[in-house]
This record gives sequence, C-alpha cells and structure tokens, in this order.
Amino acid sequence: MIYTHEVEVMCPVAQGVHHGAAPIPEEGKWVQAKEIKDISGFTHGIGWCAPQQGACKLSLNIKDGIIQEALVETIGCSGMTHSAAMASEILPGLTILEALNTDLVCDAINTAMRELFLQIVYGRSQSAFSDEGLAIGAGLEDLGKGLRSQIGTMYGTLKKGPRYLEMAEGYVTGIALDDKDQIIGYQFVSLGKMTDFIKKGDDPNTAWEKAKGQYGRIDDAVRIIDPRTDKEIEKK
Repeated sequence: MIYTHEVEVMCPVAQGVHHGAAPIPEEGKWVQAKEIKDISGFTHGIGWCAPQQGACKLSLNIKDGIIQEALVETIGCSGMTHSAAMASEILPGLTILEALNTDLVCDAINTAMRELFLQIVYGRSQSAFSDEGLAIGAGLEDLGKGLRSQIGTMYGTLKKGPRYLEMAEGYVTGIALDDKDQIIGYQFVSLGKMTDFIKKGDDPNTAWEKAKGQYGRIDDAVRIIDPRTDKEIEKK
C-alpha cells in the first residue's frame, strides 16, 4: 500500500463507530451482505438500448451469489432477440458480479442486468420475505401455461382511433364497438394454446377454434371489426 506524505505524518486515531452492513431481507432472512455469496433472491430488471428502439425484461433466480435461472424477454428489436438467445446461455452459472461485468451482447440486456443488480444487492427482490426463496423454474411461471411472454401491442392514430393488436391473452382478432364506435371488448386467439393443440394432433382450423376467447361486452356490440383491416366481422 502506498501512502502520500500527508497521510504518513498523521498520528493514528481509532475508528470507534462501525456497525457493519445494514441487514437486507433475503428469502425470509435478514442478511448482512459482505460478499457476493451472501446474495440470494429472485427479481427482475428492465433495460433499454442506446437508441431506445427496444427493451428487455431480465429475470434472475440467484442462490448464494450464483445465477441458477435466467429469463430474458425482449420487445421492439429483432437483433435484441438474437442477443437474448446468447445471454440465456451466458448468465446461468455466473456470479452476479461477473454478470454485471460481462458483455451480454445488447445494450438493453446489459442495462437490465445493471438495474437488477442494484435491486437485489439492496434487498429489493421479489422473494425477500419468502422462506428459502423461489424454486428454480419460478421464472417460467411469469409466462403462463403456454410458456410465451405476455405482450401488449396497442396502436392508435388521430384519424382512425385506437387498435388493440395483442393482449396478454393472445392475438386480437376482433374489437367490439358500441353505437358510438367506442371499444367495449375484444376477441382473441391464444397462440400458445393453439400451438399446443396442434402438437397434440388437432388440425390447425380445429386448434384455432379451440384457442379462441373473448373479453368485455361482446354481446352488446353493434359491430366487431378486424383491428388490422377494418373488415367487419359477423357477430355470432
């Protein structure tokens, strides 16, 4: 250790007050985190790229400082999707400090890692008060039975008004309008369920019908239109 002359000529003074790190909540325990291995928890981080044309949601399940599970969800950028494929291979097995200082290929994923790191080392995890934390595989529960990300895609113009294109339930096939042309509901197809039906042997048309659903006051609609073409759909 090298000291400057000014420090060398100082007389020693004892450090009397030092209570250690403030305890943070981790998986049902209060932990004074002093080393990377002291960090455990499951949480999320949101990141964006430099031109802000895409975003990433990163979910990590960390046990004793080691990433055991990684879920990388992206939107808005095709290149980011391919970067996420690489990140899903890179992250498991790294310490959270290694992950913070590893190039995760895409700015948005790197930013999500930074934001997640800040949360989890301050004890702001989703499993802070869950005894033993969450089981490995908990990240998939965010995706639901079809193991697909929940996506909302809405579009609107001053001239033509709003369009619901994709809801958490699935691909929107029709929006229901009242007598004032205001949206009062929507019809959708769950693409995850449809794919599962096809994998089990249903033909695509049967699977399409079985995966249909609706939300809102569909029965009160004056008309139902295709949100992508304005083609009117016949009510059943």
